[in-house]
Amino acid sequence: MVGPGSGVPAAALGAAEEAGSAVAAAGAGLVCGGLGGVMEAACRGARSGGGLTLGLLPGTSRDDANGWVVVAVPTGLGEARNALVVRAADAVVAIGGGWGTLSEIALALKGGVPVVGVGTWDVEPPDAGLPGRVVPVDDPRAAVAEALRLAVRPPGGPDARP
Repeated sequence: MVGPGSGVPAAALGAAEEAGSAVAAAGAGLVCGGLGGVMEAACRGARSGGGLTLGLLPGTSRDDANGWVVVAVPTGLGEARNALVVRAADAVVAIGGGWGTLSEIALALKGGVPVVGVGTWDVEPPDAGLPGRVVPVDDPRAAVAEALRLAVRPPGGPDARP
């Protein structure tokens, strides 16, 4: 789950929490940047549903993670950790968006990771030879369902572990 860490409208926070809940209900884990805003709301939704949350933090302290992160990984990479967030994901749901969200969307699409967006950047490559585009969806639960459908390794697939 990607989205801005601050200055997030209440509607986007609600959508993120609902999406996080849908991730948990599907039996999937939630990977994010581990801080506030959309990341915190998504983690809160996932944890409220009994789901696992992984926060890949930009700094060097686990204490920077929001209180809903179960596994906090301090990377010390700053914004470069965005690449780790999307590479650890089988699909990305983007909610809202600032410049960091745009970078995560671009990195995901470049890496062949599907991106489904709720009120986020409408990114479509200008060259037909470039991979992917953001799939726009209005409802956060539908966005998670679509992301799981498009996932590189869907939950319960051949790579799933017991």
